[in-house]
Amino acid sequence: MLPPSSKVHSSMEVENHTGESQFLLLGLSDDPELQPLIFGLFLSMYTVTVLGNMLIMSATISASHLHTPMYFFLCNLSFVDICFVSTTVPKMLVNIQAHSKDITYIECLIQVYFFIIFIAMDNFLLTIMAYDRFVAICHPLQYTVVMNPRLCVFLVLMSWCFLSWVSLLHLLLLMRLTFSTGTEIPHFFCELAQLLKVASSDTFINDITLYVATALLGLFPAAGILFSYSQIFSSLMRMSSAVSKYRAFSTCSSHLSVVSLFYGTGLGVYFSPAMPQSYMRSSTASVMYTVVTPMLNPFIYSLRNKDVKGALGQLLSRAVPCVW
Repeated sequence: MLPPSSKVHSSMEVENHTGESQFLLLGLSDDPELQPLIFGLFLSMYTVTVLGNMLIMSATISASHLHTPMYFFLCNLSFVDICFVSTTVPKMLVNIQAHSKDITYIECLIQVYFFIIFIAMDNFLLTIMAYDRFVAICHPLQYTVVMNPRLCVFLVLMSWCFLSWVSLLHLLLLMRLTFSTGTEIPHFFCELAQLLKVASSDTFINDITLYVATALLGLFPAAGILFSYSQIFSSLMRMSSAVSKYRAFSTCSSHLSVVSLFYGTGLGVYFSPAMPQSYMRSSTASVMYTVVTPMLNPFIYSLRNKDVKGALGQLLSRAVPCVW
């Protein structure tokens, strides 16, 4: 921590020497013998995540019968998941390979900006997909009218625009703060909450903004998902045919699994111990929602959804002859 008299100097240093290393990412482990294992594990998960989500995108784009609102949102979710995992993992892999923990001030700001956008966009898309299932099951006759292509595109574009401005606000407030050169961040990437904890200057405004944004971007979408599924389950209970219930529920089972995974891992990190010595445990828990969840989403949708499974089969069958 810098004394008050040094804060102005530190601020100028950050502003004028942004190319120099300003932060140290402590990562997941200090044990040098574990670094090759961590590198191989994360490289494998990153590769599977990117390829899996690209396959989902290719399948939904190439199969004409998947050109529906639900799969339009799924395609966007896969794109966001690729961007989400690409915000944090590549830098971690580069640092492990270079035997370094450094991250520059500019790189850290970029990570914060895009991490906020992509994790919130994941949340918004899951909420929109829940609303899509609500309309499809509870108001099937009005589905094509309500979920028209113009509304679908509008919802996605408005989410991108709104979240970009929210993330920019956090970024501008973060740039007001001062940090000691070589400040250690107890994480494997630059997370906003961790940066606020290690700042040398007052973070009151940043903390208030973070709490308000968390409520708006977290609680309201979660409430929307809960409301949608409460209406869906209520509608299912009124169906007399067991076959109709199964068919209706099967259309949202994959989405429900992804929602449970996303919120379950996120809440696990939020309620993890906040003690300084537990930073590695918290960082390891963060891997679940930053890396594992985007990696598992394609498997959930491909294994639990026969339409996606069929489209993937057709896509791969066309690709194999091209290879040979």
